[in-house]
Amino acid sequence: MSTEVRNLEAEARERVGKGTARAARRAGRIPAVIYGDKKEPVTITLSDHEIRMLLQKPGFMTTLWDIKVGKDTHRVLARDVQVDPVMDFPVHLDFLRVTAKTKIAIEVPVNFVNEDTSPGLKAGGTLNVVRYAVELLVSAGNIPESLEANVGEMELGDALKISDIDLPDGATPTITDRDFTIATVAAPSALKSEASEAEDGEEGEEGEATEAAADGAAEGDSEE
Repeated sequence: MSTEVRNLEAEARERVGKGTARAARRAGRIPAVIYGDKKEPVTITLSDHEIRMLLQKPGFMTTLWDIKVGKDTHRVLARDVQVDPVMDFPVHLDFLRVTAKTKIAIEVPVNFVNEDTSPGLKAGGTLNVVRYAVELLVSAGNIPESLEANVGEMELGDALKISDIDLPDGATPTITDRDFTIATVAAPSALKSEASEAEDGEEGEEGEATEAAADGAAEGDSEE
């Protein structure tokens, strides 16, 4: 579970607006806002270099952060990272104030393990990933870094469902109306082709038999 709380240093941002935000970026800072918990929003800036480095590693959006702004510390969870549509670098961040008991809907990545022991994959099958992440309703103090999906016993044609994955205590998928699929093991194309050819052959034999029977019936009718 992702129980570690990490620290970030921030500077208060007195003014808001596009001009102020651009000035902050030129100074190597990223504008951000802290909101929620029925308190006034706090506008801040963070180190551009530090945030870029953190975003290159997994877990930024599922980690609890203590952001220090002057004498105040805010426990938060990152909720949105806006990026430049052309240059693809972060331009603004949103953080939500939370407590350990705060329930939140959050996407958690799926980590697939034991692919090397899967009979289906050993037979040449392909792991077809349907969901690389699952949205959970979970308390902020119990957010997992990832969900472990064990594919070690999957055969050709098997499907791994959300019910096959261990979830943190008290966590539930936000999709509740079905046992949805996480991944399947698809048969290799060679086996699919052989199966298709076999089916075509059976259909051809059935067609020939039907045609022969029809011809025989027609001959009988003509003799009468």
